[in-house]
Amino acid sequence: MNIKDSNILIVGCARSGIGAAKLALSQGAKVSVYDGKPYEKWDVSAKNEIDHMKESGIQFFLGEEPPVQLVDLVIVSPGISLETPVIEKAYGENIEVIGEFEFASQFCKAPIIAITGTNGKTTTTTLVGEILKSYNAETYVVGNIGRAFSEDVLAVSNQGVIVAEVSSFQLETIKSFHPIVSAILNITPDHLNRHHTMENYCTCKYNLFKNQQDTDFCILNPRDAYFEDAKKKARGQCITFSLTHRPDRGAYVKDNSLFENISGEERLICTVEELKIKGSHNIENALAAVAITTAFGVPIHHIKNSLIAFKGVAHRTEYVMEKKGIDFFNDSKATNTDAAIAGLKGLSVLQKPIRLIAGGMDKNATFKDWIKLFQGTVKKLYVIGETKHQIIKECLEEGYTETAVFDTLEQAVITAYTESHAGECILLSPACASWDMFESYEERGELFKEIVNHLEG
Repeated sequence: MNIKDSNILIVGCARSGIGAAKLALSQGAKVSVYDGKPYEKWDVSAKNEIDHMKESGIQFFLGEEPPVQLVDLVIVSPGISLETPVIEKAYGENIEVIGEFEFASQFCKAPIIAITGTNGKTTTTTLVGEILKSYNAETYVVGNIGRAFSEDVLAVSNQGVIVAEVSSFQLETIKSFHPIVSAILNITPDHLNRHHTMENYCTCKYNLFKNQQDTDFCILNPRDAYFEDAKKKARGQCITFSLTHRPDRGAYVKDNSLFENISGEERLICTVEELKIKGSHNIENALAAVAITTAFGVPIHHIKNSLIAFKGVAHRTEYVMEKKGIDFFNDSKATNTDAAIAGLKGLSVLQKPIRLIAGGMDKNATFKDWIKLFQGTVKKLYVIGETKHQIIKECLEEGYTETAVFDTLEQAVITAYTESHAGECILLSPACASWDMFESYEERGELFKEIVNHLEG
């Protein structure tokens, strides 16, 4: 991609936007950055970054509209809706608009493994990254998982490998992005406040297959409601993973052990008991990782050793500590009801009463399937955020009445702790996005852990 002397507008001044701006500048482009948030509202570290980038020649439009009509290409950060007025104006001027992930991929020399799904993608991506690192030291884990693709892409040689967690936002503007192994773990309703319909949401997910060829691989979940639809859209060789049956070609559980038969021969990976991550959802994530890495050609001993060493992901049913006989778990990564259901089911194997802290940004979702699990499992629900009144309303409709509403996470945690007894556990599993009160689910989870650490023990 030759962008030398082109006028490039980056929309969004968070990590992905900054990464894209630096990448564009390194390629000789004339770069400007737009964000609706005025300069004075950024924190000190962000202001320092902005000031430093200004010195390198990047122009910033913070809280003021940029001259879109003078731009050759617009690169949009994943957190920015394509319905943002600046983006709509660019479309109106027939200016090309691509996402940060698509932009970075055009400079990538290494093969790419790309993983998406409504739930489980962070755990699976992290696990695949650990397996690949044991096999190839030049493995980079990027995307929705934390590091922007733009930050690392120029450092990766053709001997390396990219493992990418990609969201529907990043897949929304795909044009030439080409993973040699792609995976859709599952599709359930999410982000409908942005995509509006499930059809639009699925279309974004299926963009993962857009540029794949017959020699590539796509990994799918036959248990998923959209499996048949995804299989029709897939262009690579289809491999599946299953908890319940032996696929023709894939990874599966048999006799309480994980197997794969992708090469045509059945091979044992490890037993379920050897896994440190517990719960059926995590076994499914492990199977997906087996299918992905086997398709990529990783030797089986690397897969086994990494699987049994893996302890899980921060903010995903993460054990925090015990105080006064009460266990605390951080599941802040549960940003929708399906993820919260998986976390609740995973924790229920402990057979301890759960005091659940939930609520957050409203994504136009219903909570009833999640609430139906509360009877006999959740001793009391403590709700915060934009959705608190909707959650209480749906609890009452389902006959669940042990609820309380709070303005802050700290109030909810302190009250849950005060009311709890030894032998119980307190679980933060919001079932909602964090952006009504926090910058990210990580910030929400870190604050939860900080509050727990400061509780009187």
